[in-house]
Amino acid sequence: MSNHRCSWCGSDPLYTAYHDEEWGVPVYENETKHFENLVLESAQAGLSWITILKRRKTYRLAYEGFDPYQIASWGEKDVQRLLQNPGVIRNRLKIESSINNARCFLKVKEEFSSFSDYYWHFQEGRPIINHWDNEAEIPSKTPLSETISKDMKKRGFTFLGPTVTYANMQSLGMVNDHIRSCFRYKEVMKK
Repeated sequence: MSNHRCSWCGSDPLYTAYHDEEWGVPVYENETKHFENLVLESAQAGLSWITILKRRKTYRLAYEGFDPYQIASWGEKDVQRLLQNPGVIRNRLKIESSINNARCFLKVKEEFSSFSDYYWHFQEGRPIINHWDNEAEIPSKTPLSETISKDMKKRGFTFLGPTVTYANMQSLGMVNDHIRSCFRYKEVMKK
């Protein structure tokens, strides 16, 4: 087996572990993981993913395990608490967006029986397998991420434009964007 990996994760052990164990692996029925990704990807907007990844443990504590029911009930007191927490991105709009998105997440979950069913229905539950030879070929958004983002905006979600949505799709394994020479390319297709 090749030990070549996508170069975007560099040599940081946290980043390589994320690449080697999580990125691109299809996530279906794990609603907590879906909600966590929505919060973290929207927090990442305009920042590097490693910035968020290094704070993920703190986010999990601050966001009470990413329980959307709990977060949907939050108010100004919770916004203030998070604005004082140096372990999260202290951007009021992003924090308020996470609370709003928890409420939208629950509405979608009610309508579709699970958020996962909603998210995956855009591609009939099957991952898109891309065939990139180098990372320069990988798009930052696609027509599908634009469609999903537009639908989510209609449903009230915020901070989830087509680029953030595509990053979320990559993370949740809706698309396999490992380059073909990466040892994970074939591995994630087996999941």
